[in-house]
Amino acid sequence: VAADPISTVEAHPDRHAKIPVPKDMYMDRQNSLGRDYSQLADRERHALALEKVDSEKLTSGPIIGGKLKAGVNAQDVTNPFDTTRVLGHVSEASADDIDAAIDAAARAQIIWDRKGGAGRAPVLRAMADALEADMDRLVALLSREAGKTLNDGVAEVREAADFCRYYAMLAERDFGGPQELKGPVGEINSLVLHGRGIFACISPWNFPLAIFTGQIAAALAAGNAVLAKPAEQTPLIAAEAVRLYYKAGLDANLLALVPGRGETVGAALVSHPGIDGVAFTGGTDTANLINRSLAARPGAIIPFIAETGGLNGMFVDTTALKEQVIDDVILSAFGSSGQRCSALRLLYVPNEAADALIEGLKGALAAQVVGDPTDPSTDIGPVIDADAKAALDAHLKRLKGDAKIIARAELPAGAGKGHLFAPTIAEIPTPDYLEREVFGPILHVCRYEPSKLKETASKLAQRGYGLTLGVHSRIEAFAEEVTRLVPAGNVYINRSIIGAVVGVQPFGGEGLSGTGPKAGGPYSLIRYASEKAISNNISAQGGDPALLNL
Repeated sequence: VAADPISTVEAHPDRHAKIPVPKDMYMDRQNSLGRDYSQLADRERHALALEKVDSEKLTSGPIIGGKLKAGVNAQDVTNPFDTTRVLGHVSEASADDIDAAIDAAARAQIIWDRKGGAGRAPVLRAMADALEADMDRLVALLSREAGKTLNDGVAEVREAADFCRYYAMLAERDFGGPQELKGPVGEINSLVLHGRGIFACISPWNFPLAIFTGQIAAALAAGNAVLAKPAEQTPLIAAEAVRLYYKAGLDANLLALVPGRGETVGAALVSHPGIDGVAFTGGTDTANLINRSLAARPGAIIPFIAETGGLNGMFVDTTALKEQVIDDVILSAFGSSGQRCSALRLLYVPNEAADALIEGLKGALAAQVVGDPTDPSTDIGPVIDADAKAALDAHLKRLKGDAKIIARAELPAGAGKGHLFAPTIAEIPTPDYLEREVFGPILHVCRYEPSKLKETASKLAQRGYGLTLGVHSRIEAFAEEVTRLVPAGNVYINRSIIGAVVGVQPFGGEGLSGTGPKAGGPYSLIRYASEKAISNNISAQGGDPALLNL
């Protein structure tokens, strides 16, 4: 060492000009703002926002042309942590509401599409600003309605804002005008992207703001209008997001909220002749139903963009740093109460290292705080509803019968008021024990013999999913081999397998896990658009003027 590095840094205390501040770290878009709940000021802002949300009578229902309609089949919306608490009410969109929304959207979409990417981008950036300005209220709503912990809520608002800014950038880049294509002398050839018409955006409850907002932002960026159907469990957050889009300057006729059940409102949207494309995030079985319904429609073949579940595994070898593995496994398996499609379901550990790693996981799980998601100290909140908890209880019963329960986290007093499920680690007897995704805070550990890595990995690959995959190793060849053996849209090496960042880790799977294109990636908007190639034989007008300027 030629010089003491500490002294060198101290001699130059100013920020290096080539290192961007966090806000500018992504270069092509502004980074989103966050919150730090270790700071008293942020905790106080959260408490005030929560108090205000709790004092309001929240309402959701069909919003068409910017106006809340009466709808049908009004129901209470309750808190998954305490189901005795009624947060608000929601009414379902009727067939007439859907028709009215499509009629209004069809007229507005033509004008919106003609604005081009540069004309649409400011609205999306204004939406990102509106989300950040309303962050404390949105985090409070996410905690109350979706059971999100505060840090998960902040991450979700940030992701929603990131989607808006990123898609605004793509709109300007890809929809800014004709793209010139090289051809022979005497011809001008170009490619133009434009909107398809009206998209139905069907979003899930596990990311009721980020995915809901992101689907809409992608469709709008490409020049479409949107009818958005949120998950049945989270209509209040969706209504808040729609109102923020209007506040950001979006023509209210371009975006309608149509809440309701999948078998009624969802089916009506998918079969409606006025819908020109469908974006869906949710279960694989539901995606297959939508796909079959679209295939049976008369008329034009329309695009179907689906992001579905995953049977996600992580492979560890004996060179991996144990402490790093434990941190990443706990976050990947139990973050968001295990209710992420990217969450870790299967942990494969070599026999030689298994006992020590399992002991570490037991200790780490015991340190997790399970409870009220509005409390800044809570690590893991409730699952979304009674059906979700019942499915986990049924799977736990199976595990107790033919697997080994390693550890379960403690539940707080009063847990019976809501849908808290004790996070669980179980050791399974064979690598093909799981046939499909178990959606919640259960981690399955499977020992393997390193000499049988290929056989073990093939058992996971044969299930047909392909969303996220994790590898922990200090040997590059091991990571490369696992990546080759197990199909996955997102591969994470020596880190957690959740928390994809817009524009940095474009998210989406293959096989049973989705159709693509990935959300938050450079190709996200292409399926929302139509392409038009224009070829002009200018020699027919007397020659190519470009030849005069060689």
